[in-house]
Amino acid sequence: MAWINAIIQGVLLGGLYALFAAGLSLMFGIMRFVNLAHGDFIIVAAFATLLMVDALAIHPLVTLVLVVPMMAATGYFGQRLVLNRVVGGDLLPSILVTFGFSVILQNLMLEAFSADSRRVSAGWLDTAALPLGGDLAIGAVPLLLFLTAIAVLGALSWLFAHTNTGRLLRATSDDAEIVGLMGADRRHLFAVAMALASAVVGIAGVLLAIKTNFDPAAGPIRLLFAFEAVIIGGLGSLWGTLAGGVILGVAQGIGAQIDPGFQILAGHLVFLLILVFRPQGLFPRQRG
Repeated sequence: MAWINAIIQGVLLGGLYALFAAGLSLMFGIMRFVNLAHGDFIIVAAFATLLMVDALAIHPLVTLVLVVPMMAATGYFGQRLVLNRVVGGDLLPSILVTFGFSVILQNLMLEAFSADSRRVSAGWLDTAALPLGGDLAIGAVPLLLFLTAIAVLGALSWLFAHTNTGRLLRATSDDAEIVGLMGADRRHLFAVAMALASAVVGIAGVLLAIKTNFDPAAGPIRLLFAFEAVIIGGLGSLWGTLAGGVILGVAQGIGAQIDPGFQILAGHLVFLLILVFRPQGLFPRQRG
């Protein structure tokens, strides 16, 4: 029963990892843009949640209506004003710029909030659980994370398949130069892609604040989990990020069941095995 519980909890944890990874997958899939500050922006959203809960005395889930638009707007204007200058065939400029952002954000958060670990209480949700029989139960918060991941990925998939903006973004992913020649504003499309990715980051940050502790230095490990989920699932594949997150979460759950100190290492080992035997990922996006 303990092993079954470890697998179930790993699957649910995979939902959070999928949210971490979805924004990263969008940015790379559409712009070939590697954002090393991705994890730090998740922590920024978590701290924004903390500030709003303290200042407005509202439930942390209500902060989604404030944090998500704020992150989306920041992503859009940040891309238009700064990051579009480094988007191109060479990945190095984007890596260097976003690494600088990562360092700056970590130090700003450290100055503002200290190095103390924080967490936002979700009230009764923290202890609520859905019994499955026997000793098995699903916590309300992990279940919420997983269902939110499915809803977000479903919404993004619908947007790409059924809206004009989504079709332009898919075309940009296939060949940004041709889209530019057809008269579309690539700078605007890149900014829209970043806004979508940043909105997902905002959702991930709010839910992270509810799920677990966070601190100003927690961004890089979130970035690592996101990278691993993206690569396991396949670059550019939105539903692949969910599969990658679930595989990573289950590996960590089983590793923790073997030995608590083996939890994170187990996920890294599974990632390494998939990278060696199927470097394109399990469900790579098919172009054309």
